[in-house]
Amino acid sequence: MTWILCALAAFLCGSLPFSVWLSRLFYRLDPRDYGDGNPGAFNTFHTGKAWLGLLVLFLDISKAILPVWYAYRYLVLRGVPMALIAIMPMLGHAFSPFLRFRGGKALAAALGVWIGLTGWTVSGAAVLGTLLAKTFFANSGWSGLAGLALALPAIFIFRADRILLLVWLLQLALLAWTLRKDLTRAPQFRPWLKRLFASHKP
Repeated sequence: MTWILCALAAFLCGSLPFSVWLSRLFYRLDPRDYGDGNPGAFNTFHTGKAWLGLLVLFLDISKAILPVWYAYRYLVLRGVPMALIAIMPMLGHAFSPFLRFRGGKALAAALGVWIGLTGWTVSGAAVLGTLLAKTFFANSGWSGLAGLALALPAIFIFRADRILLLVWLLQLALLAWTLRKDLTRAPQFRPWLKRLFASHKP
């Protein structure tokens, strides 16, 4: 029963649409009117309010960290129940009941899950992979999957744990769905990289 309550709490935390609430509170804007139309930190930045985008990013990461950390570190839950708890903040973000079960891509929540489970060992690798990919590719979807891909060897190297591998697989399945529009398009190089390739053509 404890793990079920934790899973419900994790889903509720993940479903809190800070980007929509705070954008309306401070600027009477809706981030879903910008960028790709999803509620989240990325489109909050697109509104031109950088400080608000940073705040939403922090909150979206934190709303995944807190329930996962509490269940994993404080309650010491393990096994399949813990893996299900860990995916719940992402599900809440992607299918928020506050937004008629529509939500964002859950990339920030995915990072929060890894911080809650491993501190910065696996999550640091995920951030590095995402930043490297964003340096070269314009598609945010492919960048997110690159971060998740780099998290996998970090799991085996630093935290060999079957629970974490199951969480990784669940995240892969969910992100493949939330990022499906980006993933249907081939990775697009950044303009500076295209110019570099063009300058080296014979």
